[in-house]
Amino acid sequence: MSETQSNGNHNQYAVEVEHLTKDFGSFRAVDHISFTVERGQIFGFLGPNGSGKTTTIRMLLGLLRPTDGEAIVLGTDVRRNPEKVRPRLGYMSQRFSLYDDLTVVENLRFYGRTYGLKNDRLRQRIQFALEMANLKGRERERTRNLSGGWRQRLALGAAILHEPDLVFLDEPTAGVDPVSRRAFWDLLYEITAQGVTIFVTTHYMDEAEHCESLAFIHDGHIIARGSPQHIKDTMMRGQVLELTPDDPTLAMGALTRAKENGQLPVDEIALYGAQIHIVAPDVEHYQGDIDKVLKQSNVDPGMISVIAPSLEDVFISCIRSEEE
Repeated sequence: MSETQSNGNHNQYAVEVEHLTKDFGSFRAVDHISFTVERGQIFGFLGPNGSGKTTTIRMLLGLLRPTDGEAIVLGTDVRRNPEKVRPRLGYMSQRFSLYDDLTVVENLRFYGRTYGLKNDRLRQRIQFALEMANLKGRERERTRNLSGGWRQRLALGAAILHEPDLVFLDEPTAGVDPVSRRAFWDLLYEITAQGVTIFVTTHYMDEAEHCESLAFIHDGHIIARGSPQHIKDTMMRGQVLELTPDDPTLAMGALTRAKENGQLPVDEIALYGAQIHIVAPDVEHYQGDIDKVLKQSNVDPGMISVIAPSLEDVFISCIRSEEE
């Protein structure tokens, strides 16, 4: 995809990636991946640690040169002209990249000046960031004293001070409590409502439901992409049976042994908190076998029902297909 070929898409797409590849010596971190991100949407890039998420972001930011393939970001080929697009990008790293010895307002002032803001414009944007992040009254507090949720808000404020068109958020909710995570996503919705595109990486599958479009990456390969509902409708192998046993740990052990010895020929058995999900084609046919296995181990299976697959169910199914 040359810049000339993709010109007609520039108004629609914030990111256009085709066969993007990155090698580190003999190790291939990202392997010929292709996807697009529409402008003004929240795009989720999902995968476990080490799957290639951060390497992809660094290529899209122009910080790493691809080994092969092309990436057009906001209409610019970042392989050829990384400096041209960087002023229009925001980036929030996994560790928030804040200076602990500086106060809240000192961090914002530092990043604002780094982005080229000054005088009245800098003061206006700092006030905006403080209000957006609900940090008014905490301006003089040292960053090291902030909780994870407040640090997260401050880092987001710093990343959008210069009003970027596209913001990359790399694992922005890692290590943050659930209440703060929810409040953070509310902020992201407010930002995209103003036309900003957000590219967010995460390994929290529940957060993926908040994205308008997704790509699953595993071992450097894209294994699924589309809206959350499209992925669930088209990528799931088999049905999901959910049970709520009185002893989930004991139940998992019994069911796993039954699967390994061929007594229970299902595809997947996974623990989800207090529930267990069992995946197989026509999985309801195995309810009697499951009930028998658990009762032999003195486990009450509790409520058993076929449910719609979660994104985590689908992700595990996609990984299994990829490995096979």
